[in-house]
Amino acid sequence: MAGSGGPWGSGGNGGDDREGRDNRGNDGRGNDGRGGRKPSGGEGPQIPEIDQIMKKGQEQLRVLMGGRGRIGNGGGGGTGGSPMAPLFTRKGLLLGLLAAAGLWSFASFYTVKPEERSVELFLGKFSAVGNPGLNFAAWPFTKAEIVQVTGERQTDIGTGRNGDTDTGLMLTRDQNIVDIEFQVVWNVSDPAKFLFNLADPTDTIRAVAESAMRDIIARSELSPVLNRDRGVIASDLRTAIQGTLDSYQSGIAVVRVNFDRADPPREVIDSFREVQAAQQERDKLEKQADAYANQVTAGARGEAARLTEQAEAYRAEVVNNAEGEASRFEAVYEEYIKAPEVTRRRMYLETMEKVLGDMNKVILDGVSGGAAGQGVVPFLPLNELNRMAPAAAATVGSN
Repeated sequence: MAGSGGPWGSGGNGGDDREGRDNRGNDGRGNDGRGGRKPSGGEGPQIPEIDQIMKKGQEQLRVLMGGRGRIGNGGGGGTGGSPMAPLFTRKGLLLGLLAAAGLWSFASFYTVKPEERSVELFLGKFSAVGNPGLNFAAWPFTKAEIVQVTGERQTDIGTGRNGDTDTGLMLTRDQNIVDIEFQVVWNVSDPAKFLFNLADPTDTIRAVAESAMRDIIARSELSPVLNRDRGVIASDLRTAIQGTLDSYQSGIAVVRVNFDRADPPREVIDSFREVQAAQQERDKLEKQADAYANQVTAGARGEAARLTEQAEAYRAEVVNNAEGEASRFEAVYEEYIKAPEVTRRRMYLETMEKVLGDMNKVILDGVSGGAAGQGVVPFLPLNELNRMAPAAAATVGSN
């Protein structure tokens, strides 16, 4: 062949310096000088070969690592250029180490918020608890789990939100059913125990709270549960839940228990209200009857006490009078022994005074019937004067 300097067509001063290429830059297979397939008809984009893409990527990596690409004609990638620059240089290694150190520090340092705590695991085993602020955990050997400890979490029981419609139905000691709804408010007291000792804290708290509430309700009657003992039940329930969780070493602290509702089942609530109304009416009537009985009993007891006191007073009066009469008789008898005639006359006069004191009669002593009228005015109305004397005395007293 003319213009060929050897078997590969690459020698000769006047020939083409590209092997097997014509004057238009095409080889005999239809490829252009840039390694791409020339499209037929001159239409459509050029599709680069895979090996050319890989070579370009290697050259860019060498440049980033501090090397230089091939030196060819016009900076191209021809085969007649200088040999490759070294892939790893001192500057490239230093930059790589700095980048690796930065990535390792970024993965090792972490921040804990004030309301959180971190649990550090060294090769999967508990190592330490991180405090709020900047903490260090050497990656990849140490891993940190962040746990929120101060925020309050709430677990509902008996609300039906979890698909369980009968968890709030509980049996009382007097064989009644009550529908209860309450919430357990809790937080994390020990993050390490919280992470490792409980697989599902929410379900554990729900099961413990429901069991403790059923035990308390089984020892209580219906009426106190519905009315006055809700605060006592909530306090006892919190103590029971906390004791059970502590026995599990759960790392959970129960803040409070909200006892929201305690009602009969929905199916019988109307009948239950009617029964409650009848019981209240019965209690009202019983109290009214007790009040009336107390009133009547108190009145009868008072009357009995009054009669007893009157009888005691009469007895004391009679006894005292008898004793007084006996004492007087003894005194008179003693005087009679001393002077019988004087005492006898005095007793006669006192007796006649008692007998004749109330009679409307005037007796004139020493006046005989034969000489009637002597020394006495015959027509003097002594009887009338005697009747008028008290009336005249009353009139004078009133004036």
